[in-house]
Amino acid sequence: MQLAFASLTDQGGRQRNEDSLGDWSSERLFYCVVADGAGGHGGGDTASAIVVDTVLADLRYLTLAELPPTGERLASALAHANDNIVEEQSHGGPALRDMRSTATLLAIDRERRTAAWAHCGDTRLYCFRAGKIVVQTRDHSMVQDMVDARLITAEAARHHPRRNVLFSALGTLEGLSIAAQPGTFGLCGRDAFLICTDGFWEYVEEATMLAALAQSGSPRAWLEALAAHVRAHARAGNDNFSASAVWVGDDEDGKAARDVPAAQATNRQEIRTADDEATVMRPVRGADNKPSNRS
Repeated sequence: MQLAFASLTDQGGRQRNEDSLGDWSSERLFYCVVADGAGGHGGGDTASAIVVDTVLADLRYLTLAELPPTGERLASALAHANDNIVEEQSHGGPALRDMRSTATLLAIDRERRTAAWAHCGDTRLYCFRAGKIVVQTRDHSMVQDMVDARLITAEAARHHPRRNVLFSALGTLEGLSIAAQPGTFGLCGRDAFLICTDGFWEYVEEATMLAALAQSGSPRAWLEALAAHVRAHARAGNDNFSASAVWVGDDEDGKAARDVPAAQATNRQEIRTADDEATVMRPVRGADNKPSNRS
């Protein structure tokens, strides 16, 4: 199975970039993660970097152990990242005390032709197939609950004044919620995945994602078109925005923009939603279970 991959991150209108991205590939398995830190004063970028470093290390172990990636195993990797952030909060001084990070993690098994994912917070995963969105993860946020209750529309949620209030983020001492695709998800040729932070999807509606996908010849071109849309529509002082794109090649004609090289790793600064995801509730000692408010 051929895969094509690209990613980008942009500081936006902020003084620092607190997003982190990473990917790793072997001959059989491919992983990528997008993390969006919060906390300011150096804490957010530290938290998101801890997420990327932790999950890629854990997933390399799965590769060595020849364990197929499942949503449950990816959720465990995010839970481990949570523990590492909490540990650093207690030893890193005042600047790191309130650091948090959202994260979404995607794994693809080329041999089994399956995918799995897990996420925490409001960094989203989309899967596009045959001109439709077949998967969209559900945000752990106040505005997502309002959308689910039909109090506001999904479009209104993008710019709602409480959009930055999260009900789960990594770096949480108690009541952590991590959602995961149960087991694995069967892939088809020409499937396209997009993982993006809230600073990205805030300005890019799903119809725009689909239209740009239909007109793009590679994941890189797709992301650059969407990033140009963000820059054209973002308000002054807009958030960092980051995204990764993975295209599944059509095995019959081999169409993929480029193969993902094996054994490399990089770290860089009918819709199915929550009803199809398993949620892992994982309390950690010593708790303050207030909603997380992004800065």
